[in-house]
Amino acid sequence: MKLFLSENTVDYTTYTFNYALYAVKESQEELSELYNRGFLPYTGNSALSHEVYYFARSLRVNLEKFDDTSENRRVSRLVEPLEITMNLIPKQEFDTANPEFMAFCEGYINERIGEDNMSMERWNYILSRETGTHLFEFRRADKIMGYVLGAVNDDMVHYWFAFFDTEYMRTHSLGKWMMWKVIRWAKENGRRHAYLGTAYKPAALYKIRDHKGLEFWDGTRWNEDVKTLKEWCQTDLEPKTADRFKSMENPDEYLDTL
Repeated sequence: MKLFLSENTVDYTTYTFNYALYAVKESQEELSELYNRGFLPYTGNSALSHEVYYFARSLRVNLEKFDDTSENRRVSRLVEPLEITMNLIPKQEFDTANPEFMAFCEGYINERIGEDNMSMERWNYILSRETGTHLFEFRRADKIMGYVLGAVNDDMVHYWFAFFDTEYMRTHSLGKWMMWKVIRWAKENGRRHAYLGTAYKPAALYKIRDHKGLEFWDGTRWNEDVKTLKEWCQTDLEPKTADRFKSMENPDEYLDTL
């Protein structure tokens, strides 16, 4: 992989000069290392031909420590009567141009994500990327219930983009069940980690509350302090006078842990 920095904001009052850190994937064999070092795939510019990853507060489940919570079991009981089956399909064997598949995704985008955040042009670009290797297909006997585009190898799973039948979102917590089902599949099939995207703002708290074995990338290491993560998410939208290091009461104590 290749790493590069891109200059961002400048604040001379606190001597804070921000740079965004990126990685360029040079082969699919680097996938686990990229995720393990705190990178996630960037798809905000569909003109990019390179596969670029951004450095962020990533969230993952350490599957050695994962076990079902009472909330996981509650949601599983809700969904059980629907008799949904999950199939893992390599992307190269899946017809991503199928009109029914694209219509299903477009319907979810229009209802839940919005054209400003996810155009169909961008979705097609994401599907063309090498990073997404498989689709998890969720189906009842008579209808499709959802899809998850994942990055899957022998070591890990990234639960990347999910689309589901919103009719069952509130009555059966279908989206939460699909995430749990993919994590459970990863554990049962010998993977080490299941990555769940970023963990920012209060909107991410549902991922943090629902699963055991969570770790977040704090910029230096994978951190198991879920209480701190929840506090950070709750305060992400508040103005900051400086970066976290400059705001620490005892920065030397932190430096001693590096």
